[in-house]
Amino acid sequence: MKKITEIAKVIRSKNCSPFDLTLDIILKNRQYYEKLKEQNAITRDLIAGLYRLPVEKIGKIIWYDPACAVKFSIRRKISSGAPGDTDVYGAQQHAPLLALEFDI
Repeated sequence: MKKITEIAKVIRSKNCSPFDLTLDIILKNRQYYEKLKEQNAITRDLIAGLYRLPVEKIGKIIWYDPACAVKFSIRRKISSGAPGDTDVYGAQQHAPLLALEFDI
């Protein structure tokens, strides 16, 4: 088993609109990327479980071959900048991804 922090060079989140976050996992090399893609290791169900959200709140998983990256979006619970929002830029929402481990 390898932790995501061992196989990814970038794990980040950011706003893609006031209502959605986009999350990116950029793998260190093509081998890790192809293995995860082949295993379909990152799914909407997996992300929904990590973030404790209904699967409908998770956007399409996009495997972006040129960058060895996996991208997806999450519907924000509260819009960016609204009263009660704790991360107006959406830059600190990647933390649940850090718990991921894969058999590669």
